[in-house]
Amino acid sequence: MAKKESAGRQSLLNAQPRIHQRAAEIQAYGTVSHALPLELEEPVRLEMTEQLNQLLADTITLRDLYKKSHWQVAGPTFYQLHLLFDKHFEEQVEIVDTIAERIQLLGGISLAMAHDIAETTKIERPPRGREEVPVQISRLLDAHQVIIGECRQLADRADEIGDHGTNDMVVSDVLRTNELQAWFLSEHLVEMPLVHAQDPQMRKAG
Repeated sequence: MAKKESAGRQSLLNAQPRIHQRAAEIQAYGTVSHALPLELEEPVRLEMTEQLNQLLADTITLRDLYKKSHWQVAGPTFYQLHLLFDKHFEEQVEIVDTIAERIQLLGGISLAMAHDIAETTKIERPPRGREEVPVQISRLLDAHQVIIGECRQLADRADEIGDHGTNDMVVSDVLRTNELQAWFLSEHLVEMPLVHAQDPQMRKAG
């Protein structure tokens, strides 16, 4: 009888969540797993994961900059830009996941937390407050320029050292999407009349 009661108490004890647990890391940041059947040497994977984490940090920053702009946009173009910024945000969410998974696939550790991203990103930090639409768009375009430059360098280097999977991912998923988004944004900074077309004679005189 005593054994049954003891077993019952033990079952209840085991059913409780074991909270506040801590332990040593199972893999340190900046390292890669040793034995992976990828036909890529460890130095190649180390270099690629380091560069991909930079690209990841900047992509996460751009993603969040789009959400900030989505929330804070104001003015006559509010509706169009509110929707456009959110569309671009969702596309950047997918890119973030794609880059992070590529890092893990190569045996590395992807950055994830906000403070690590803030310490790593090359994109200028915006103020907390609301800015005018042209400034919002310019900030987004500057961020795209940073990422597009990184993509070109990373794609070339990945191809050079034989990491064709990273090359394909960077070009197909990251570079092309950022180029397209930059085009959509830049067209909003072209000064065009909204109601009255400009007189050709006035255009020549100007």
